[in-house]
Amino acid sequence: MAKINDPQVIRRLLTTPSRWAVVGLSNNPLRPAVGVSLFLQQHLGHEIIPVSLKGDDVHDAKGFKTLAEIPGAVDVVDCFVNSAKVGAVVDEAISIGAKSVWLQLGVVDEEAAQRALLAGLEVVMDTCPKIEAARLGL
Repeated sequence: MAKINDPQVIRRLLTTPSRWAVVGLSNNPLRPAVGVSLFLQQHLGHEIIPVSLKGDDVHDAKGFKTLAEIPGAVDVVDCFVNSAKVGAVVDEAISIGAKSVWLQLGVVDEEAAQRALLAGLEVVMDTCPKIEAARLGL
C-alpha cells in the first residue's frame, strides 16, 4: 500500500502541472492559503480552484463552495481546514475521484488519511507545498 508523505509523490505533485482544489482559500490576505495558492499557481504552474464557504474567486480563479461543484477532474485537494474538519473534506475528495489529498502543516487526521489511501488516493499530511518545494530546490 502507498505510504503517507512519500518523497517521490511529493516531488511529482509539486512538479507535474495539475489542478489543485484549495479548500479554505478565500480573499482573506491574513490566511496562509492565499500565499501558498499563489505560489502553486505562479511559481509551480498549477491551476488552482478556490473552495470556501462563500465560494470566493481568488487569484483570477473561479471559486466554488464545495468540491462537488467543480467541473472536470481534480488532481490534488489541498486542505487548509483544521484537523477536526478535514475528515469530511477528505471524504468529499474521495467521492469526487480526486487523485491526491494534501493536508497542510498542522492538519493531521490519521483515520482520514487511511480512508484516502484505501480508496487509492495519494496522501501528503502535516506539511506545506512551499516548504517542500524549498526543500527540493524548486
